[in-house]
Amino acid sequence: MSGAETTTHVIQAGAGHRLRPLLWLSALSLLALGVAVSIGSVTVTPSELLAVLSGEGERLHRTLIFELRLPRALAAFGTGALLALAGALMQVLLRNPLADPFVLGLSGGAAVAALLAMIAGLGAALISASAFAGALLSTLIVFGLAHGTGSWTPVRLLLTGVVMATGWGAIITFLLAISPMEQLPGMLYWLMGDLAYAQRAWPVLCLAVLSLLVVMPLGRTLNVLARGGLAAAALGVAVRPVEWALYLLASLLTAVAVTTAGSIGFVGLMVPHMLRLALGNDQRLVLPASLLAGGILLTLADTLARTLIAPQQLPVGVITAMLGVPGFLLLLYRSR
Repeated sequence: MSGAETTTHVIQAGAGHRLRPLLWLSALSLLALGVAVSIGSVTVTPSELLAVLSGEGERLHRTLIFELRLPRALAAFGTGALLALAGALMQVLLRNPLADPFVLGLSGGAAVAALLAMIAGLGAALISASAFAGALLSTLIVFGLAHGTGSWTPVRLLLTGVVMATGWGAIITFLLAISPMEQLPGMLYWLMGDLAYAQRAWPVLCLAVLSLLVVMPLGRTLNVLARGGLAAAALGVAVRPVEWALYLLASLLTAVAVTTAGSIGFVGLMVPHMLRLALGNDQRLVLPASLLAGGILLTLADTLARTLIAPQQLPVGVITAMLGVPGFLLLLYRSR
């Protein structure tokens, strides 16, 4: 076998290695969506679901699936995809598995700005814009303070993020204390993570797909950047422009996720970290896998949230925390 043939064989083998997990995750994504639209107060059997998807089936089932369950399931999938992708970007840029929008205060900044917009009676578009501004402001504060007079360190960055998250939490408590009583229940439920009113799935789905299309060509660059800023710069990577562009993208992803479903923790922390343990650290695989796995996790979590104690619904953030805390402790125990 010639050298060119060997190189071609290696490239094809690497592409196949990356494609197989994505195919499995894509199949699991369809399965999770199928479970989400089938389970509820009225159970839809697989045969009935296939009949509805083929344009037949009972009118009740068509109404349940296309008008109620499917929009919410797609919104949950898109939100989980945004949070996991944002977490994956933050972890590779900071070279720290504990970095995610929730821990670093991005979610808190977005939530504070969104609550202020809600109290002011602004529309949905302005609430989304306010959340993005809040996430961006939190990003600038955290990285500005963590940088100091020299380069940031993981410990300094995490400490700054935790302090900022605590500060945003105090501001959120203050806003809840002074908010009108008629707005308070909805705001509280939204802060715990709520997809009950997320009936528009196309914004989060479109943003997830567009973001992936933007970052996938940067896969090799991110692989180099994960080895350190100095090493990346020595290999010709424009480190600062790439970092700030991805920080802005992570802020946008967090803001849209927060305005769609409120503050949901652990998705951006757990999903990329577990995928790196299972699949390695190649960002060309980790980024799309995080998008799919985050969508699967939040779709199934939302299904549990609305069916576990039906007819009452739990905030989906409660389910992700109940799954995330023991999972993260298990990871810490195994990595001692």
